[in-house]
Amino acid sequence: MACGLVAGLATLVQMGLLAWVIDRIVIAGAGLGGVSLAVAGIATAIIIRAAGQWGQEVCGQRCGLAVKRQVRERLLKHLHQLGPVRLASRQGAGVANQLVDQVEALEGYHARFRPQMILAALLPVLYLGVVLWLDWLAGIWLLIAAPLIPLFMALIGMGAQRLNEAQFQAVARLAGHFLDRVRGITTLQLFGLGERSVAEVSEVAHDYRRRSMKTLRVAFLSSAVLEFFAAVSVAVVAIYIGFGLLGYIDYGPAGSLTLFSGLFILLLAPEFFQPLRTLSQHYHDRASALGAAEGLMALLAEPVPEDDRSRTPDSLPGSLACRLTGVEFAHAGRERLLGPLSLDVLDGEVVALVGPSGCGKSSLLQLIAGFVSPTGGSLAARREPAVAWLDQRPLIIHGTLAENLRLVAPEADDGSLRQALEQAGLGAWLARAPAGLATPLGERGVGLSGGEGQRLALARVFLSPGTLVLLDEPTAALDSVTEREVIAGLECLAASGRTLIVATHHPAIMAMADRIFSLEAGQLRPVARAEVREVGEALS
Repeated sequence: MACGLVAGLATLVQMGLLAWVIDRIVIAGAGLGGVSLAVAGIATAIIIRAAGQWGQEVCGQRCGLAVKRQVRERLLKHLHQLGPVRLASRQGAGVANQLVDQVEALEGYHARFRPQMILAALLPVLYLGVVLWLDWLAGIWLLIAAPLIPLFMALIGMGAQRLNEAQFQAVARLAGHFLDRVRGITTLQLFGLGERSVAEVSEVAHDYRRRSMKTLRVAFLSSAVLEFFAAVSVAVVAIYIGFGLLGYIDYGPAGSLTLFSGLFILLLAPEFFQPLRTLSQHYHDRASALGAAEGLMALLAEPVPEDDRSRTPDSLPGSLACRLTGVEFAHAGRERLLGPLSLDVLDGEVVALVGPSGCGKSSLLQLIAGFVSPTGGSLAARREPAVAWLDQRPLIIHGTLAENLRLVAPEADDGSLRQALEQAGLGAWLARAPAGLATPLGERGVGLSGGEGQRLALARVFLSPGTLVLLDEPTAALDSVTEREVIAGLECLAASGRTLIVATHHPAIMAMADRIFSLEAGQLRPVARAEVREVGEALS
């Protein structure tokens, strides 16, 4: 804003000196020598004006970058606090669209519109004061014409904001629709629905195109309307000055107009409207930012788990990795799923949780991990330096094998990565891979079998600094050979002194556990060693 004010003052000086030079040459007959200082002043004013405009643009870009960085940090922190359970209902493509496109839409508002809104209020007042001093009749006309531009900006802007909101929603739907079709393309082809899916994506894309063109039409229409009113206003001022200098108008100050005052007013008239015209050009930045902010604020408004002091390791005795005291849990609007239940897990202990599908084993692990908050009781888990988590469907990103492993250990060297793969039973597979650690993997494990993907996730657990390891059905949907390899890796993990809490149906994992609990009607019932075979057969 300061740079914009400097540029505005330099413009005022430039136009005043230019009118004075022309008046001296035309009316007084002065030579170039008599106006050389004024010409040098005009050149200086032009340089200062250019420097002010450059500074305004640079400062605006820095401001926009700072705003985007802060908003993205806040969003990522909030997403981290929400956790994977609360984010399960959201499309990954939609969240990515918010983090990229909608945050980008905020830049123009802070970098250009907000500073220009202040300048549009200050600079026209400055120019109007000079015009009123020179000729109050011309100043009154500018004062009458000035409010027309903000009025039409507001009227058109309200419609543009709604269109931008709809456009952001459309592009989020398009991203999610396209991603779903790409992920399921094999299944769609097997059922002969490939062409139909292409047509669906094409129709959604055309809908987004239509919305984009409608937004652009509004933007161009608003610019045309505002340019029209500005041009008409300047033309009226020019007609008044021309007739006044010719003597056809003698009302008020018109009779005392001189070439200097008339030319100065005429030069200032476009500059009087220029801040408002520039503001109108950036008005779509405001509409885009408000449209994007609706979605971002809705995401930030989602409640996060409350900060519960009972979750901190300070409340745990040194020998305990986890303590649950009267813990209860229920999903919103539904009856209680777990509890009240109490459990102490010792450091280095292996605890197996068994029970039929849907009894709440995964929910209990999510409680211990901190993904969800208990609705009653207290829970404390040792989460420093980290908790390691192994899901039934491990996350595998599009990238190399090394990049997937370094998700949990960014600073790990190649030797550590190979050792973790050996411990997880992937050493022979790595030796056969032509590219080694640089082997490319597709999203969701394209390039790996289900068992190899599970062992890759197990290798990440070995790399993780976490001492508390939570495993949710680590052998689900694996063949017998792969099961044995994964179980061998779990035995190696338990031998390293880490604490394991495993939700499982597998008798071999129950056999390696120090304690086994059956989850029945939301309660934990200890299972004796003699019951392991019977429980395993019942669950299988």
